[in-house]
Amino acid sequence: MSTLFINISLVSFMVVIALMITFSHRLFAIIIMSGAYSLISAAMFVNLDAVDVAFTEAAVGAGFSTVLFLAAMAWLPAEEKRNKALVILPLMICLFTGSLLMWAVAYLPALGDPASVVHQHVAPRYLAESYDKLHIPNVVTTVLASYRGFDTLGETIVIFTAGLGVLLILMGKTGRSPKPKKVDISAKVSEARDEDVNEK
Repeated sequence: MSTLFINISLVSFMVVIALMITFSHRLFAIIIMSGAYSLISAAMFVNLDAVDVAFTEAAVGAGFSTVLFLAAMAWLPAEEKRNKALVILPLMICLFTGSLLMWAVAYLPALGDPASVVHQHVAPRYLAESYDKLHIPNVVTTVLASYRGFDTLGETIVIFTAGLGVLLILMGKTGRSPKPKKVDISAKVSEARDEDVNEK
């Protein structure tokens, strides 16, 4: 019951943030709210026991993307250009896609249902082969490090790249600033003296 309450609360927060992003025209606020949306998504993944996906979402969605967008704001105006005309086609696509997803979710098996397909085919194999063939006592470690080894490696590379990108952006290494011109002080002093002599 508590898990359901937490999921409903998180989804409600995500809906509110999505509406605020839609009706806001200040780019800074949109970027910050997008980071908050990704952070709440990561919290939902944690609540659904998908900690690896939550970690990737927090690092890439809330971390790297937010810093990257903030760095891009240096070349963008502070506010979005207002368009009074209502764009119907994107709205219809979003409504159709959302309806299709809700219709598909209704046909998914219940969470933890032992009669679902995954529990009849894949899960028993993981439980049977975890220690006998791979000699790993923890089934979750077996899945992440062996069966999904390449997927875990890809996620690790994504997180490492995101952290490295954020570090480079914070260090100011994304672009090269022009080198300041060297000023010859002695030449400036001599020019000033010549001007004084000419005036006298």
